[in-house]
Amino acid sequence: MTPPSASSPQPASPAPDYAALWSSALRLHPIYKELAREFVIDAPSCAGLDEPVDAPDRETVEHAQQWLQEMDDRIQVHQLRQFLQTSSLVDGDGLIALVQHFLGKKAHTDAARDKIDFLLVQYFSQKAPSELDDNGADISYVAQELEPVLGKVELKAPVWLNALDRALEAARRCRSLDDLLHGGVLEQGRKAKAQAGDLFYLPVALVAFTRFGYLMRRAFFRLMLADLNNILDGLTELEEKGVETIDCRRAQFSAQEPIVRLRMICQSWKVMFQAEYSSGQPLRMLVDLRASVDFALGRGAEAESGEKAAAATAAAKAAPSKPAAQKAATNKSESSPPVANKTVAGKPALNKPAARAAGAAAGVPKTAAPAKAVPATAAPPKAKFAVTNHEAPEFEVSAAVPEWNPEDGPQPGKKK
Repeated sequence: MTPPSASSPQPASPAPDYAALWSSALRLHPIYKELAREFVIDAPSCAGLDEPVDAPDRETVEHAQQWLQEMDDRIQVHQLRQFLQTSSLVDGDGLIALVQHFLGKKAHTDAARDKIDFLLVQYFSQKAPSELDDNGADISYVAQELEPVLGKVELKAPVWLNALDRALEAARRCRSLDDLLHGGVLEQGRKAKAQAGDLFYLPVALVAFTRFGYLMRRAFFRLMLADLNNILDGLTELEEKGVETIDCRRAQFSAQEPIVRLRMICQSWKVMFQAEYSSGQPLRMLVDLRASVDFALGRGAEAESGEKAAAATAAAKAAPSKPAAQKAATNKSESSPPVANKTVAGKPALNKPAARAAGAAAGVPKTAAPAKAVPATAAPPKAKFAVTNHEAPEFEVSAAVPEWNPEDGPQPGKKK
């Protein structure tokens, strides 16, 4: 439901509290300087903050505010996320100072809104106990923990915030990281935030979006770690079958990727993915690497056979009376090798039988690949993480991806 517009007249702005503004600027200055250093951001100089005084005049305070605004324009949301999740420079009080700084801005830009959204989630995540479960993180508990930032909040939530609960329920139904990243769940939250407009800044809305971001982050980590563990289990199973390399081109690796190296990369990813959920390049690799391992283990063969049978039945019903010549041509094509499986809609179909043969030729021992594939009519072996086509829709990797040499280790994820 789209929130109503905020059309009520705004009260006159109070006179600025220069002492409070100066105190905030002094608190934020070292954080912004370190951010600029880490991300090689061209930071303008500010003599008043570089060599602060105890009682600055009005002009010095205003110049410090201009400096902060220039830095806000230069610092991107994803840089703030990465910095705060990897740096020990900013504690709880620093996060409060950052939130109050952005909440005090008169211009409600998308960038400021996204920074506030992240900062509140980060603050709550640091305060929340590790044993807190999803049911315990209700709106009243979140509001209580945010009191140092937002004060006492009236918890009568408007109806339009129910969209967040629907998105959370959809996230709970996700079976894999692919489902979460590409099933439209994250877009529901982004849409609700964008449609809120200025109503996003209502205290109860800030609490609701903080709860949403926290629970979505938990869902992301839960699915990400499950995918990584499933990949590692799958690699172990392949090694037990004598397989040493698998075809991982769909995940931007090689056609003969050593399992030993894949295992090392997965272990490093467990450390690297300590960031808010995103759709950065390493996450796309993770999604596709799980699909590659599943494929190497022969998962989904039964579903693939069922799809072909269903397609053939539908085609027969649509055209029951083929001309004899056309029927003969069809029979001929059915008896020939499945060349059509090489592409789907003009794109490589790495999850088809032709790709399975290519993967075997790329380095999988003969006794481990197609020769031991499960027949379509037989029950597949019990799998810890079998993914059907319905549960994990096909994920297409963008062609415009940065080059990355796996020998150099995983690259940081890019966030949208």
